[in-house]
Amino acid sequence: MSERELNRVEVLAQVDDGRLSVDNAANMLDLTRRQIFRLLKRYRQDGASAIRHKARGKPPNNRIHHAKRDYALNLIKESYADFGPTLAAEMLAERHGFKVSRETVRKWMQEDGLWLSRKQRRTFHQPRLRRECFGELIQIDGSDHRWFEDRAGPCTLLVFIDDATSTLMELRFVESESTFTYFDALESYLLKHERPVAFYSDKHSVFRVAKPSKHMTGMTQFGRALAELNIEILCANSSQAKGRVERANRTLQDRLVKELRIAGVSNMDDGNMFLAGFVERYNAKFAKAPARPDNLHRALNVEPDRLAEIFCLRDKRYVTKDLTIKYDRKRIKLEVNDLSRGLVGKYVDVYELADGRIQVRAKGVALPHSILNPERRITHAAITENKRLGAVLAFIKEEQDKPAPKPKVKPISAKNGYKKTGRRSPGAPSKMEAYYERRRAERAGEAAAASKS
Repeated sequence: MSERELNRVEVLAQVDDGRLSVDNAANMLDLTRRQIFRLLKRYRQDGASAIRHKARGKPPNNRIHHAKRDYALNLIKESYADFGPTLAAEMLAERHGFKVSRETVRKWMQEDGLWLSRKQRRTFHQPRLRRECFGELIQIDGSDHRWFEDRAGPCTLLVFIDDATSTLMELRFVESESTFTYFDALESYLLKHERPVAFYSDKHSVFRVAKPSKHMTGMTQFGRALAELNIEILCANSSQAKGRVERANRTLQDRLVKELRIAGVSNMDDGNMFLAGFVERYNAKFAKAPARPDNLHRALNVEPDRLAEIFCLRDKRYVTKDLTIKYDRKRIKLEVNDLSRGLVGKYVDVYELADGRIQVRAKGVALPHSILNPERRITHAAITENKRLGAVLAFIKEEQDKPAPKPKVKPISAKNGYKKTGRRSPGAPSKMEAYYERRRAERAGEAAAASKS
C-alpha cells in the first residue's frame, strides 16, 4: 500500500472507533463527507485491504498493444538503429504515422538493447602507472594562458615534466607553440639534462603529421630532429593519457601566476629569468621519488655547434633551368659555378635556421645564392592553427599599426618612360640667333678697323 492509503486507513480506524468525527476526517484527508462514508463502508466490510486502489495490479486502460510495440521496434531496427529516442519518435510520427511519446520510445529501446542511458554510456579513464625510472618518459605540452594577467598579453608556457617523478625539467615562456620555440626549449633541456628515452606529447602538428601522403616521410621537423638525436616521440590519444603535464599546467596557472604578480614580472624575458628559481621551489615541494633509482638520460654526443644544423627546418627543392628554386614564397637564385651547373633538374637541401637565415646545400656543400623577393608577409586566407592564432593576430596588428608609406605620384612623362638625367636641355634654336651672330661679327670688324687706324 502507498503512504496515502496507509494514512487513510489510520484516519478511518479512528473514525470507526469514535475517536474522530467524520467532518474532521474529511478535512484531514481533503475529501468530502460522502467519500468518507463510502471508504468507511468498505473498511468495515473488507478491512484495511479494501482501501487499496482497485486498479492496482491490473493493466492500464491506455496501454499500447504489444503488437504496436513490436511494429515500432522493427521499424527502428531496420531504418533508425543509430537514432536516439527523440529523433526516432519524430521519424515514426512523420514517416509512418505512428505517434508515441519519446519517453515511451526510450523505454522500449532500452528494454530491447537499442539505447543506453547516459549513466550506462559513461566511460572511466583508468589511471596509468608512472614510469619506473627518471628520464624514461618526458611529457611535453604548451599552456596558453594570461600568465602576466592584465600586465601583458596572453602567451604560452612550454612545460617539460618527468613522468616517473613529476619533476619540472624545463619551463619557457614563448609567444606560441611552433617548431622553433620547441627547438629552443629542447636545446636548453638537452644541455641541462642530456637525452631522455622518449617524449610524450599531444597530436599538435609540431609533433605529428595529421594526413601523411605517400610522397611524405610522415615525420615532422621536430620528429626529424629527435630521430637524429635518437630520441623517440610518442603522441597521446587523449588529454587524460598525459594527465601529469595537464595537472601540472593547472597547478602552474594558479601558483606561477600569483608568484609572478608578487615579483612584479610583466614580460616574457623577465619571466624566463624568474622561472629558474620557481622550478627549484616547485620540485622541492611536488617531486616524487622514482620506483627505481636509475637515470636513463644518455650523453648528448653532439657538438653544441652542430645543434643549430639539427634544430632547423629542412626541405628539398627542385633546381630549374635558370638555377632558381622556390621556398616559402621566395625565389632563390644560385650563383653560377662548377657545382651549380650540374644541379639543373636535381634536388638540393634548403636549411632555414632559427635566426631566419637560409642555406642551400648540395652534397653537404653550401651554395652561394641570392633571394630575389626577400619580403615576407602573411598572405590572404593563410591557414593558421588555433594555438598560433594569438601570435599571428598580434603580428598582423603590429603591421597594420605601422604608418602607411606615402604613394609616389609619377608625372605622365615618367609613365611614358622619361627619366631625369640632371642636365638642362638647351631647348630649340632661336630664329634670331643668326641675326645676333651677324651683329656680333660686324661689331668685332668695326672694332678691329678702329684699332688699326
